Amino acid sequence: MDRRKSLKLLATGALASPIALSGCKTSPGDESKKTEPTFNLDRSPDEIILEKKILSQEKFFTAHELATLTILVDIIIPKDDKSGSASEAGVPAFLEFIAKDMPDHQIPLRGGIKWLDLQMFKNYEKPFIHCSPTEQLALIEQIAYPEKAPKNLKQGVSFFTLLRNLTATGFYTSEMGVKDLEYMGNQPNQWNGVPKEVLEEFKISYSEKDEEVCIKYDTKA
Repeated sequence: MDRRKSLKLLATGALASPIALSGCKTSPGDESKKTEPTFNLDRSPDEIILEKKILSQEKFFTAHELATLTILVDIIIPKDDKSGSASEAGVPAFLEFIAKDMPDHQIPLRGGIKWLDLQMFKNYEKPFIHCSPTEQLALIEQIAYPEKAPKNLKQGVSFFTLLRNLTATGFYTSEMGVKDLEYMGNQPNQWNGVPKEVLEEFKISYSEKDEEVCIKYDTKA
């Protein structure tokens, strides 16, 4: 799957989540009004079939797990003066999609969330999402730097490293993330024709039609 295309569809709402789909069920009399979603991006038929299959699956993350991930991705990429946070860019939805599209990530992500909660229960007798930001960051600080992390927190380090990589991928392939990078991509320009000194050197010239229709000289150049 093309991650950029998939995420763009999710971010723009062209793809509805299973919850949204279930909330928009029509009555039997409305069956004739149902239409297939339209995909305007350059995608192969096989990609569309696979994507529909993935999106038709039940949600992988529970509400508790998704709430935990939302806090974590915003710790990794918080909102600043330039851009919104990772959750505002749709990263939690991206993680849900990735967990279904790449099942190998399911156990590490779910296991990592459980690991976080166990650590918080040991220290504060409550899960990660119910701890204060200071308490949450205290644990994250211990697993965010692999070189400095204690060996007994190895599982947490692996989880946070994976989540950080996925969060960066999700954010910087979103519309918000691309704007944050100030990536302009290919931009159209104006060709002012062959420089006049070159035309004179080779004793050639444009016809009146060329100059009027095809060539628009930049008078400021």
